[in-house]
Amino acid sequence: MSSREAVTVIGLGAMGSTMARTFVAAGHPTTVWNRTPGKGAGLGAVEATTAAEAVAASRLVVISQVDYQAMFDSLADADLTGRVLVNLSSDSPARLRAAAEWADERGATLVAGGIMVPPPGIGQPGSYAFYAGPGDAVAAHRETLAVLGRVDHMGTDPGLAMLYYQAMLNIFWTTLISYFYSASLVGSAERLRPYAATMLADLTEDGPMGFLRILTAELESGEHPGAENNLHMQAVGAEHAVQAFTEAGLDVTVPGAVAALFARADAAGYGADGLSALVELVKKAG
Repeated sequence: MSSREAVTVIGLGAMGSTMARTFVAAGHPTTVWNRTPGKGAGLGAVEATTAAEAVAASRLVVISQVDYQAMFDSLADADLTGRVLVNLSSDSPARLRAAAEWADERGATLVAGGIMVPPPGIGQPGSYAFYAGPGDAVAAHRETLAVLGRVDHMGTDPGLAMLYYQAMLNIFWTTLISYFYSASLVGSAERLRPYAATMLADLTEDGPMGFLRILTAELESGEHPGAENNLHMQAVGAEHAVQAFTEAGLDVTVPGAVAALFARADAAGYGADGLSALVELVKKAG
């Protein structure tokens, strides 16, 4: 009999099935359940016939479904008393907070999470996940959760997990979408790639040209110096970029949105400030 903690995995899509396989490979007795039967075959886990049966098998229940409503529906008839529900599904921060109350009313503890790698990266070096909820619950199951990747506990507010998760996805998506636009503009992704890679490395370095470090200091201080490269200059340049995409016959949704944001900042009186002054518009909805 294994001395490792037993774990139940609810939801066997690409993420959930990889999690289950990873737990099994690490020696954890694993029970699985999916709304569509048969998906547990070949995972090396015990496939429960009902969600209630799956929950009863383990104190730790890891959930990977399309959203939190799926958890509400799937576990409606399960006895959740004493269970720690680690939900790694995507949803809004407000829904996560409501889910914590839902779990508490049923005698369970919710730990909300967001895993920051695609399925093939789960359990691999560099894999990590944001978690939020009671610190003692995270600590009690940290060793088991670490099988999936590094455990980063962001705080007790369950909404924090999704705030950080969505923040990182926003950076990921917008960076890659910008690359798609730029590669289309020049007509060769392969020729552009080394220049893009160098720019990204320069942005994140810790030296004097580390723009992420510099802009982070400006965001934290609320000061936005623009003596060397102000927003007015960049607003003009952004309009030129839109013209270039238009002349090339390309979509201008993203470059147009960037140009519009610069123009709004310029019109709002931030033209003499630096790039980080855009955050003042970001903080003002509408």
